[in-house]
Amino acid sequence: MTAEPYAAAVGLVERYAAAFVGGVPDRPEDDGLFGPASVTWRLAADLSAPVAGLRSVLIQALHPLAMAGVDQHSDWRRDPVGRLAATSAYLATITYGDRACAERAARRVRAIHEHVRGTDTVTGRPYAAGDPALLLWVHAGLVDSVLAAVRLFGTPPTAADADAYVGEMTVSAELLGVPREIIPDTVAGLQEYIDGVRPELERTAAAAESMGYMLDPAGMGEEIAELWQDLRDAALATLPGWARDLYRYPAPPPMTPARRTEIRQTLGVFDAVFMAEPGVLEARQQLALRMRAAAAGSGGHGPAAAGGKASRVVPRGADRARR
Repeated sequence: MTAEPYAAAVGLVERYAAAFVGGVPDRPEDDGLFGPASVTWRLAADLSAPVAGLRSVLIQALHPLAMAGVDQHSDWRRDPVGRLAATSAYLATITYGDRACAERAARRVRAIHEHVRGTDTVTGRPYAAGDPALLLWVHAGLVDSVLAAVRLFGTPPTAADADAYVGEMTVSAELLGVPREIIPDTVAGLQEYIDGVRPELERTAAAAESMGYMLDPAGMGEEIAELWQDLRDAALATLPGWARDLYRYPAPPPMTPARRTEIRQTLGVFDAVFMAEPGVLEARQQLALRMRAAAAGSGGHGPAAAGGKASRVVPRGADRARR
């Protein structure tokens, strides 16, 4: 595909906020796939979440077949912010929405994936967005990035909570059609899976171009552009060395305590800007109330409240999703 100029990254915070608000139901019918007592809810609320999001697309884009699907079938160049907002809306819905909302969102994504097929011009291999192998790579890139970001710039989870998070998130991959038996459900299993895929990874021209834009998007407002520089540095700092080598990025300077504090302060400012958007404060308050109630034992029927992993929770329609 011939590269076209990217559109300006206008309205990033506003559209990201709208996506979040749209994913938090006013009157949920149930606690959804995870529930307010889950590790998933806790990590999703961490200030490091924007770093995890940027890191995840950097990791995901290194799979040539996954990148080919995005390059050949998406509107990244015409509306890069819209693409990010759509992904954010989906993640917010499956994280915080009730089961019916999560299943509807997954059905829409599976329907879109049916039409995303083609041949990668780099490897010559055919691809299909609904291929469980590609879906699993995208899933792993997100889960691994959340853990990497929160460990360096957020409130690090215990080893047990990190394992619980990986286990809980298997439900989200299964909902899109990945067979449960191939989804890693521990941190060690996730790392083993990523190591196994690494020989297939490469920096294609499409990956280099799109990620170059993501790290330095044009057209942002001055205030957000300044904050984005720290988000970019944070995402690059959390990348594993092998990923930086594939992208040919130089090794970042050492993450000193002072620099880490500076980035954490930036994340706080970014969150304050986000909170000022319509509906965000109210949605956050609603989620916080549900999490406090779950912690107090008066609510929360998610996997953590039940004393088990979300990987043992089969969402309604998950079997249909695999067919």
